Amino acid sequence: MSWSSRVLRGLVLACHPGPVVVVTGLAAALAAGIGAVPATTLLIAAAVLTGQLSVGWSNDWLDASRDLAVARPGKPVVAGLLDARALRTAALAAVAACVPLSLATGWLPGTVHLVAVASAWAYNLVLKRTVLSWLPYAVSFGLLVQFVTLAQPGRPVAAWWATAGASLLGFGAHAANVLPDLEDDAATGVSGLPHRLGRERTTLVALGALVAAVGLVVLAPAGQPAPAAWAGGGAAVALAGVGAVASRTDPRSRLPFTAAMAVAVVCVVVLVLAGPAIAR
Repeated sequence: MSWSSRVLRGLVLACHPGPVVVVTGLAAALAAGIGAVPATTLLIAAAVLTGQLSVGWSNDWLDASRDLAVARPGKPVVAGLLDARALRTAALAAVAACVPLSLATGWLPGTVHLVAVASAWAYNLVLKRTVLSWLPYAVSFGLLVQFVTLAQPGRPVAAWWATAGASLLGFGAHAANVLPDLEDDAATGVSGLPHRLGRERTTLVALGALVAAVGLVVLAPAGQPAPAAWAGGGAAVALAGVGAVASRTDPRSRLPFTAAMAVAVVCVVVLVLAGPAIAR
């Protein structure tokens, strides 16, 4: 493998492609669901994509020494694909591109999005090691919904239940996302809220927050929920039940993490389906 191919592969892996695709896709789908014109949807997607790339690359850049210390598998720095300096350059370039792309949607929505990105960077820089590790996720996900709606003509403000549901989604996603790495994190001095709660309680908190997010988005809008919304709510409860039982019977099982991620996907779907009501 050539040097350029190795670095490119490392950048793809280090950006945390799963969250990048999900969050960017959520923003674009929300914009389309609200009724944004294609040009606005693409601009929103580009701004969110560059912001998410900067967050992912800065995470691996700032964690490089910790990842090397525990030889964390799957990390490009550990695999020798690239070094922390390359990740720093990529992260700073991505955030530099994010600024004009965000502000191109308008100064108000652009500022809201840049605050959301700054909140995510605050997690990487400081807050992941504190009891407030959940806060950037809750803030950034809530602001993401506001960014998408404010970027529309007339600058409508997102409904309270959409913002609150997205914040709960962020909180639950944070709790679920750290489950696979609790022991490695603890070994390198990371002690966020999930690490203080422990695996079993973190699992239950994650599932509870994600189900609450789904329930809020299904039940809070005016009018009768659509059949698809009811189906999503039922699926979320069932998946959470499976995850909760698995966490009690086998603390080392990956099923609770998988169930939590599935509930998060359900939440994203019902949020997108509610798109037309979000900006009213």
